[in-house]
Formats: sequence, structure tokens, C-alpha cells
Amino acid sequence: MKIIPVIDLKNGVVVHAQQGLREKYQPIKTNLCQSADIYKVIEFFLDIYDFDTIYIADLNAITQQGDHDSLINEVLIFFPYIQFWIDKGYQILKKYPHNYLPVLGSESYSDENILDLKAFNNRFILSLDYSMSEELGAKSLFSRQDLWPDNIIIMTLTRIGSCQGPDLAKLNEFCSHYPDKQFIAAGGIRNTNDLHAIKLLGVNQTLIASALHSGTISREDIQKL
Repeated sequence: MKIIPVIDLKNGVVVHAQQGLREKYQPIKTNLCQSADIYKVIEFFLDIYDFDTIYIADLNAITQQGDHDSLINEVLIFFPYIQFWIDKGYQILKKYPHNYLPVLGSESYSDENILDLKAFNNRFILSLDYSMSEELGAKSLFSRQDLWPDNIIIMTLTRIGSCQGPDLAKLNEFCSHYPDKQFIAAGGIRNTNDLHAIKLLGVNQTLIASALHSGTISREDIQKL
């Protein structure tokens, strides 16, 4: 099981994502991680485990209220040995740093511009975004397998930070119908029981933030996995 820590950036700091209500996100502060500075949060994650991949969501860019391009570029230079999956809303193909992998989310695309994904030549992570059971963004992207890369996030925004657990039914549906793809669980992972449950479905990668900050998934748990 590959665990990918998540960082949500808003107005220059790392925030605690909860149920997709982005206007209410507040700077992260837990007993285990007291700082909302992105460098401190990454160091916190690396103290837990030697993660080689970290996901960053630029919420300002996703909601078209500015961006964190300069800060993210600085972070990529500071941590050259970590691969960063970057979700910043609609993206066009350009020359990226070696440790930058774009995440293209359905919520940031429409049926009119989804063919723009072809320019990336499968070098990206697709995120199929849901609010509960509702598909967000480009509806046809959820069935256009010709546009899918090998790795696909199943993102249920309403479960993020909610302690509801992952959407096992949705994950099972995708794993059953598209066994040639690698699906990545996002939203609701609480503990190792959840990790074992999604692994039984065939999901071997997951995005996690709250469970790492709360300590319900520890270094020992990750090592056992």
C-alpha cells in the first residue's frame, strides 16, 4: 500500500480540508503538527515516514483566486528527491520540473475542453471528482477511457476530513469495471482498517492527510503495510 500525504494550500498556508467546504478551511494545527507552514508540514510528514511522493492542491488556483506557483516551485527545488503531484485546476502542457506531475481534476474541466488532456500524452494523474455521488465537472470524462492515464484518483470531496470512511462502493465499482487501471483512493481514510478494506478491492494507493495529522495512522502502521 502506497500512502501519499496531502497538502492543501490556501492563501499561503496549509489548511485542514473538510468535506470540500473550501471557504471554511482553516490553517492546520494539531497536537502532532503545530505549524501551517508548508516546509514544516512536509518535515512533519517525513518524520512519520520516508514518503517519496506528496500531493499538493493549490486551492487558490483551483478556485481561480490566484495561485501558489512561486511557493510550489521553491518547494520542488528544496525537496528534489520527492515527486510532487500538483493539482492546480485547469492546466496546459508545459515544461515541468522533473519532480512535478500534474493532477488534472474533472471538476476543473468541461466537456468542451477535455480533449486538452491528450496533449499530456498520459503523463499526468487523472482525478475523477465527486460530491457524494454527483460527478463534478466534465461528465463525459468519467466514461472516456481513451483519455484516462494509468493512474486515476477517485476523489470524494464530501468524505475528506469527515471520519466517514472511504467510499468502498464507488472504489469497488471502478476496480471491477476497469481492472487494467490503477485507482487511488481519496477521501475518508481513517485508520488501518480502512486501508485493508480498500486493498481487498484492489486499490494499492491512497491520499491521506487527517489520519496522519491525528496519528490514527502511524509510522509503525505504515511499516507493517
